[in-house]
Amino acid sequence: MIRHLIAGAASALVLTAAAPAQEIVGNVGLTTNYVFRGITQTDDGPAVSGGFDYENSGFYAGIWASSVDFGDDTTMEIDFYGGYGFIAAGLDWDLGAIYYAYPDSPEIAGNSQDFLEIYGAASKDFGSFAVDGKLSWSDDFYAGTGNAIYLEAGVTVPLTNDVAFDARIGSSQFDDQPGADYEDWQLGLSGELGGVGWDLRYHDTSDFYGDAFVFSIFQSFGG
Repeated sequence: MIRHLIAGAASALVLTAAAPAQEIVGNVGLTTNYVFRGITQTDDGPAVSGGFDYENSGFYAGIWASSVDFGDDTTMEIDFYGGYGFIAAGLDWDLGAIYYAYPDSPEIAGNSQDFLEIYGAASKDFGSFAVDGKLSWSDDFYAGTGNAIYLEAGVTVPLTNDVAFDARIGSSQFDDQPGADYEDWQLGLSGELGGVGWDLRYHDTSDFYGDAFVFSIFQSFGG
């Protein structure tokens, strides 16, 4: 799931770059704490990750994997995703789906930890800054928690040619889990040094989960 954070951090440095017609790109990463929507996925420990993305004329598909630690037997997450990006009404749009798989995870109360999300996102580059928003929906969220929606919005401001600042806020809403809704937010600096991407980020939530400072490095290859 952190793969999307890495992609966003990299794109923040080249807000107006055009995507090639066809491309296969790989990535590897290391983070001090894998945080997803304000919640650590590694018991506040480090994670290693890697994946591949394919894009052709706006259509894309990919696979990404990371180490995790849920405090049970779960040690790995594998994400499969695909979608279509296009420009309409002056906005950049992204429509797609992502399947989160935990191949060695036990069931929780008879429910699989795997789940599918469908998402739609829009962004606008104003030159000196860019804004974006996204809606993700699952009819059977993690471990059978039922219908869930995640809303998020962010702003990215390039500070130099190699460094950008961004701020994000999100809201997790669960129809079948009263009292489980919460908000999360993050502030980050991202950039590139010697061909290696880096990201320094602060995460916090409105309830349930503590804050965290996270440092990540990542490298893309191919393309």
